[in-house]
Amino acid sequence: MFIGRKQELSFLESKYTAVGGQLIVLYGRRRVGKTAMLQHFCTNKPHVFYSCREISDEKQLAGYSERILQTGIPAAQYLDVFSDWETALKAVLELPSDGGKKLLVIDEFPYMCKGNPSIPSILQILWDETLKDENVMIILCGSAMSFIEKKLLSEKNPLYGRATGIYKMNELPFDDAIKFFPNYSCEDKMLAYAVLGGIPHYLKQFNPDLPLNENIVKHVLTKGCALYSEVEFLIRQELREPAFYNTIIEAVALGNTKLNDIYTKTGLDKAKISVYLGNLMELEILEREFPVTASTKERATSTRGLYRITDNFFRFWYHFVFPYMSDFEVGDAEGVFEHIVFPQLNAFTSPIFESVCREFLRKLNRQNALEFRVTKLGRWWGKLDGTQAEVDVVAIDMTSTQYILGECKFRNSHMDLDALEKLRANAGFVNKGATIQYALFSKSDFSESLISKAKQDESLLLFSLSDIVNA
Repeated sequence: MFIGRKQELSFLESKYTAVGGQLIVLYGRRRVGKTAMLQHFCTNKPHVFYSCREISDEKQLAGYSERILQTGIPAAQYLDVFSDWETALKAVLELPSDGGKKLLVIDEFPYMCKGNPSIPSILQILWDETLKDENVMIILCGSAMSFIEKKLLSEKNPLYGRATGIYKMNELPFDDAIKFFPNYSCEDKMLAYAVLGGIPHYLKQFNPDLPLNENIVKHVLTKGCALYSEVEFLIRQELREPAFYNTIIEAVALGNTKLNDIYTKTGLDKAKISVYLGNLMELEILEREFPVTASTKERATSTRGLYRITDNFFRFWYHFVFPYMSDFEVGDAEGVFEHIVFPQLNAFTSPIFESVCREFLRKLNRQNALEFRVTKLGRWWGKLDGTQAEVDVVAIDMTSTQYILGECKFRNSHMDLDALEKLRANAGFVNKGATIQYALFSKSDFSESLISKAKQDESLLLFSLSDIVNA
């Protein structure tokens, strides 16, 4: 069963039915599900789907030729391999179409360009002279995000300005990710998402008929399973000096999110750390987070902000797998889970629950279900009266005169009035005279006193984990 990607598929369908030639660039990090989504899009459409490999240019041309000629185009009667890439790419005009567009998908296109750097120029000339006016749709897909953004789409490169659509695929949102586990409880759906995130390849590794705890032990913590070595494999594939990158990512995973904290924890040279952090952000393994009220000037300051791991599974792996490799190597997966993972799982999930709550508000905003249109959404931290304070959820309107402030608790106990009082006490950063609504998000529901308070006060919103999961 194919899950999610409605927005991506709608985008591609709109291009497929549009008048004229379409040149689409679709890209995103590895494992995000680009190939599966494109295969789903191509279902019931005449098409050629060619997956590039890291091979010589000669073998690449032979493999591409074979896929094109298999369709039975006239050229297949007198040749086995096209003589050059210009002829091979132009052959898209001969593909069968059943009245729709002649559809060609080239997956992992950067591999093709690596073997022959002139291919973008060849395609650019063909597009300008012929293909843009024909009823064709060519989709160039790739996982090498730096190559796509800096070599393919940037100014001064051959295909600059030619693409009729550019789409960067991100991981599945929470709403779609939890559909992989239809029979899990709301709590286990949240925990599964905290462990795996929204990467389809990771989500598919878990058996939805097995309990969550068993899935974690069997499919993450056990030596030899696919997810056990997944992160290590990707780091080695994408980056040189993996030992330094592992040290930095582990430090961030364990809560060292300020630049100086990372420096202190790792002992690495500050100048080198900045370069490594930049590379990790380019790969979207890390990102720099700022308070929602931060100015453009503050965001431009390299020493400001907090570093966070963008991928839930990377965060889980560096938190619970990487530090205990020696235990897993001797087969103690169940012991590590029982004594280390399970006792910390709620605390580990808490910041991810906060991000899910923010996305829940974003969803309500899209549905016009809030009292005002939110234009800024994030969290806030800073000093109030000399004391460090934090607000988990902050939503602000365009004029900064209306706010929603939220507190999130992923705990087994009911949320009580003290959470509301804490939230009100931390509202000192809000612009004077602004209207404030307070939102409380709880894993374990709310106390009777809090429920009674919400019935009397329309500015108080209560959302349980069930409300979020079943929205």
